[in-house]
Amino acid sequence: MEILLALAIALFVGLMLSRLAKLAQLPAVTAYLITGILIGPYVLGQLGVPGLGFTSMENVHSFAIISDVALGFIAFSIGNEFRMTELRQIGKQATIIGIFQAVFTTLLVDAGLIGLHFLMPKILPLPAAIVLGAVASATAPAATLMVVRQYKAKGPVTKILLPIVALDDAVGLVLFAISFGVAKALISGRVDVLSVIVEPILEVVLSLLLGFVMGLLFTYCERFFFSRSKRLSMSVAFVLVTVAISMMKFEIAGIHIGFSSLLSCMMLGTVFCNICDFSEGLMDRLDRWTGPMFILFFVISGAELELSVFTNWAIVVIGVLYILFRSLGKYFGATISAKATKCDPNITKYLGITLLPQAGVALGMALKAKTLGDLVPLELLATDPEKYKILLTCGTVVSNITLFAVLVYELVGPLLTKIALQKAGEIQPEGATNARVEDKNKKAAQ
Repeated sequence: MEILLALAIALFVGLMLSRLAKLAQLPAVTAYLITGILIGPYVLGQLGVPGLGFTSMENVHSFAIISDVALGFIAFSIGNEFRMTELRQIGKQATIIGIFQAVFTTLLVDAGLIGLHFLMPKILPLPAAIVLGAVASATAPAATLMVVRQYKAKGPVTKILLPIVALDDAVGLVLFAISFGVAKALISGRVDVLSVIVEPILEVVLSLLLGFVMGLLFTYCERFFFSRSKRLSMSVAFVLVTVAISMMKFEIAGIHIGFSSLLSCMMLGTVFCNICDFSEGLMDRLDRWTGPMFILFFVISGAELELSVFTNWAIVVIGVLYILFRSLGKYFGATISAKATKCDPNITKYLGITLLPQAGVALGMALKAKTLGDLVPLELLATDPEKYKILLTCGTVVSNITLFAVLVYELVGPLLTKIALQKAGEIQPEGATNARVEDKNKKAAQ
């Protein structure tokens, strides 16, 4: 009962606040995130009434399966943007921009934070600064997709945006694995080639291979059904199976094997939309079916935001600088590469702003970075106790700064994306079409 009540309150409050957000001309995503904060552990949850919002972070994390599944469907929808007919026109540009802006952002954030490390060596350890550079490369596909959908954005910027966001996560995973390997080497004094080079490449390749195989099976199985509802059910089943398999982790000959559910589900959607002749209509119906799940995803994401990070002045200072360097990296990285590939002027001018949102992938990286403290050699405690204590905080520093940045980016990022797409002329003044108007028009036509 408590679980159902919490989910019902999350949906209801999220929807009601989205109406207020519309009056304030804010994206619905922002309203859902604020809803999560309001019914989360720091506000309504303080009452401690089970079912009346989220009473603790443990309570919020118990709904993680909803977030995992929602991200799978979001990635599947983004995969639908990789249609070969369109990729022939923008594929080369999207690839160059996607890789360049991610690498440029990582290098710029690394340079800024490593410089800050020399000013604040006891507060920002060098391994943490290096890992944060890679975390900065990740962009949140969920918030971007929801803004595009809500306002039915169409145009050159929108067309190239979603493929870049998808590619951005693949590049980000590789950059993070390399940076994480370098950080581990700085802490432990040992260089592990497997974790720095082999494992990240394997994760990307195996994730894409899993999505490709599942996409072929999905398309084959769909042809046995002609009912729209059964085809929709089959779609849901394959996304769930792909997400489930992506959660598997195992070790072979000392190599850690894992998958990215985002990449796997993106490839699932890509294969399906390119080889199935009725994919477009089915994807449209699936988008409508997943609406409530996406609202819950963003409300839960809002509840997960750690407001406590504001109590540490050092984290706030480093977090502000991280946000500044990352924003500059995304903007100028996208602008420089868009100019180099001779993109549409609107792409060159506005694309960088739409790449600012950051959430799920970055938080996943930060969670893995928490293990950095476990790698500090115990013998260092005897030889250099001060250095031991500083290195011990690496994982916590990365996690807290990422949480601070995600909190800011998730609340501000969707609005900036909306403004950029409006300035590019890809969102009409009236925004999303009103469902009541659509119904009246249909009745009038009949």
